[in-house]
Amino acid sequence: MNHTKNARRLAAALAVPVLLLTASACGSDDGGSSDAKVTVEGKFGEKPEISVPKDTKPADKLVVKTLTEGTGAKAEKGSFVRLDFAGQTMKDNKPLGGTWATQDKSGSKGPRRQMVQQLGQPSQEMPAKVLDAVIGQKAGSRIEVEGTAKALIGDQLNPQAGVKPEDGLVWVIDVVGAQKVDPKAEVKGEQAKPEEGMPEVKANAQKAADITIPKDTKPPTDLKDQVLIKGSGPEIKAGDGLIAQYTGVKWEDGKKFDSSWDHSGATAFQIGTGSVVQGWDKGLVGKHVGDRVELVIPPKFGYGGQPGSELDKNTLVFVVDIVGKV
Repeated sequence: MNHTKNARRLAAALAVPVLLLTASACGSDDGGSSDAKVTVEGKFGEKPEISVPKDTKPADKLVVKTLTEGTGAKAEKGSFVRLDFAGQTMKDNKPLGGTWATQDKSGSKGPRRQMVQQLGQPSQEMPAKVLDAVIGQKAGSRIEVEGTAKALIGDQLNPQAGVKPEDGLVWVIDVVGAQKVDPKAEVKGEQAKPEEGMPEVKANAQKAADITIPKDTKPPTDLKDQVLIKGSGPEIKAGDGLIAQYTGVKWEDGKKFDSSWDHSGATAFQIGTGSVVQGWDKGLVGKHVGDRVELVIPPKFGYGGQPGSELDKNTLVFVVDIVGKV
C-alpha cells in the first residue's frame, strides 16, 4: 500500500525485527518441544513479563506454546489479524520490538497502536516464521513462540544485528482479532451524487475507481468527507483494523497515485491511532462496514510537512470501500 508508507509511523515503532533480517523470511517449521524454562506473567490483553533463566538452551526448531486459548474467530492463512506482541532475546533480554510501548508520546489515552497484518504477506514488524505461528489460532489466544535465531529466521538473519544463529529468541503474541475477507471484496449499493464541490466518482467492478475533479474549483482547506454508499455493518472505532479497498488521486491534476486494486486487493491497517494519515483517521472513524466513503484531504491532514514525500503539497482525494474490520 504505497500511499501509507510515509504515514505508517507504527512500523518504525515496531520494526526492531527488521534489523535482524536481510530480507523477508518465508515459510514455517512445525512446532517442536523445548526444554527452555521461559516464563510469561500477565493475562491476555496485559503487557507480558518474559523471564528467561541464565544459560537457558533454546530449542533448535520453532516452538509454539498456547498460553491462553481464545474462543473467537480462527486466524487462517490470508486472514487479517490485529495483534499485540512483545519479543526479546533469551541471552540478554534485548527487546525485539512490540506494541506495548507504542502509546502516543503526546500523552493520548486513546487506543494503543497494534499490529494489523494479513497472514501470509510479508511483515515489517515480525519475522515470517513467527507470524506464521498465528495461523490456526483463535482470537483471544495468547501464544509464545521461541527457538534459535537460525530456526526462526534462518538464512535471512542479518549478521550485523549482533544476534548469532544459536542465540534464543522469544515472542509473546496476543491474537486480538481475526477476520477473513475476500481480496476482491467491494461495496455494493446505490451511490449518492457528489455534494457540491466534491469530485465525481465512477466505480469500476474490481478495478480502481475513476475520480473526476470539478473544473475551476479550488481544493478545500479543510477535510471533507461524504458517504456515497451507506452500509449496514458495525461501526468503525478508533483502534480497529480497518479492511478496505481504496483509490487515491491528486486534486491538482486528477492523476491516480495509488489503488489497492493495483496491488493485491483488500488491505488493512489500524485506524484512529496515527498509523495512517490524519485524514483517514479523522474521516473514517465513526463510519460503518459496507460504507463507500469519499475523502478530500488537504496537505495538513495528508503528507504536508513529511520530508521526502512526493505528495506533501497535494490535496488528496480517496474513495474507500470499507469491506471489513478486525
